[in-house]
Amino acid sequence: MTTVNLTVENVRQAKKEVERLELQGFTRDQIYIFAHSKKRGEHISEALDTEEVGMSEQGFIDSMKNMFNSRGDELRNKMESVGLSAYEADRAEEQLDRGRLVIIANKHV
Repeated sequence: MTTVNLTVENVRQAKKEVERLELQGFTRDQIYIFAHSKKRGEHISEALDTEEVGMSEQGFIDSMKNMFNSRGDELRNKMESVGLSAYEADRAEEQLDRGRLVIIANKHV
């Protein structure tokens, strides 16, 4: 399984990284962008035409659990569902708390 985990400061950097990941053979539906704010994450994913974590990545039960989790728990669960370990997801969520964006690309989700 090929998983890439990147942290960037802003949308401009995210766009460059998404383009670089495409040159490495990832498709946009294999690239996920996370932001601490749900609306910001949705807008960025829409603007850059990247994938959002949904039921197909998480499964029905985890998707339903996330409706009742804190935003941090929800983000960590979603990042784990697209290829990060629990430790990596925890570190990535800390970056989101600092206002950064996390990009995860995974060829086998």
